[in-house]
Amino acid sequence: MSDDISQTLAGVRDGDRKATAELFQHVYDELRRIAAAKLVNEPTGLTLQPTALVHEAYMRLVRTDLQKDWSSSGHFVAVAADVMRHILVDNARRRKRIKRGGDRQRVDVDLDHIGAALDDDQLLELHEALDELARNDPVKARLVVLRYFGGMTIEQACEVLGLSRTTAHRHWTYARAWLFRRIGHDSQP
Repeated sequence: MSDDISQTLAGVRDGDRKATAELFQHVYDELRRIAAAKLVNEPTGLTLQPTALVHEAYMRLVRTDLQKDWSSSGHFVAVAADVMRHILVDNARRRKRIKRGGDRQRVDVDLDHIGAALDDDQLLELHEALDELARNDPVKARLVVLRYFGGMTIEQACEVLGLSRTTAHRHWTYARAWLFRRIGHDSQP
C-alpha cells in the first residue's frame, strides 16, 4: 500500500472529511467500473446510472461509522461493494413492489457466470440467499459479496479477508454450490 493511501486512511480513521474525499478520488475509477458492470443490463433511464450509484454509495459511506474499518483501499472497496449491493437491492425492491406490478417469482441464478448482471428477481433471490449464508458462514458470504458486488478477483478478496488463496478457492467453490442448491431448490415447483 502506498504512503499516500496510508496517510489518507489514517486521516479517515481520525475523522478528517478531506481525507475521506481523497480516498474516494483514489478508488473512484475502480468503483465506477464495478458499478457499470452491475448496471449493464438495466433499462436506460429507469434506474441508477454508474456515476449515480457510486455517488450514492459514497454519500452512505461518509454518513456512517463504516469509515473506522478502512485499513486499505481494498477494504474501502469491499465496504463500498456492500453499500452498492444494498442500494441495488433497495432499487430492485422498489421496482418490484406489487403496486408497480411486481409479483415476485423465484428464478434460477447462473452461478457459473456470477459476474453477469442479474435482473431484479435474480438480484433479490441472490440477496436473500446471501443473507441466509451469512447467518451460517459469514466469511463465505463475504467472499461472494466481494467477488460479485465488489468485482474483486480471488487474490484481491484473499487480501481483504485475510485468507490464503487455497482457502479462498475452497470457500468460493462451497459458496457457489451452497447458493446454487439454495436458489435451485427454492425455484423448483
